[in-house]
Amino acid sequence: MSEEKSTRPAAEQPAPLDLAEKGRRNGQVVSLDRRLFMKFTAFGRCLDPHAAIKALAEDGVVGALYVDANDPQGIGVMVAAEDPDYFVTNLRALFGHRPFADYVHKAEFDMLGRTYSIGYEPDLEETLFDRPRRKLLDPSNHWAVWYPLQRAKKFQTLPADHQRKILAEHGTLAHRYAGHAADVRLACHGLDKNDNDFIVGLLGAQLHPLSAIVQEMRKTEQTSQYLDSLGPFFVGRAAWQSVA
Repeated sequence: MSEEKSTRPAAEQPAPLDLAEKGRRNGQVVSLDRRLFMKFTAFGRCLDPHAAIKALAEDGVVGALYVDANDPQGIGVMVAAEDPDYFVTNLRALFGHRPFADYVHKAEFDMLGRTYSIGYEPDLEETLFDRPRRKLLDPSNHWAVWYPLQRAKKFQTLPADHQRKILAEHGTLAHRYAGHAADVRLACHGLDKNDNDFIVGLLGAQLHPLSAIVQEMRKTEQTSQYLDSLGPFFVGRAAWQSVA
């Protein structure tokens, strides 16, 4: 009896995992497997922000310190690092000693996120590193509003074209506010204790445009229909920024 040959196709091998950020230059896909992480920490009962500023500067921290507009003894610190190990080594040690050890940690404002690309950016170094650092450290950006957001899960079920249309609406707003409000957007999937998806930083010379753009965003399809939560909002004025 002749052996019957199997007609079943061989199992397909999964494609190698590629976690690099993607962009596009001259019609070609470009990639970069690096990104910037940013961590926000707020403290209360800080009677002397200058002591905190001195400690941050002496430790070589890349970031900014804000005095809290809603807490007369509050501060917020945003720190940037490519290697997330920095947050659980150097920064952890810094925050574990005085003067920070004397403050009250305000855990409700904890945020940890990473820069990301959408897929069309021609210069990934600029998108993932240079631009967010430049906005964070720009001395003309006196005011800042930092907050997390959680996108409704049903957004992911929308057709891709509809998703792009919704996101483009926010892009149009960002262009309208150019020169008045700069934004830093970070992904925080799996990094946030409240299951938030993104962190947004609105930065500018004046506070009013930052409030105005949030007001306008309330009317967009994304905010009105496809967000489950926004905030809490940290509002502060920069008291220190590291040298760019």
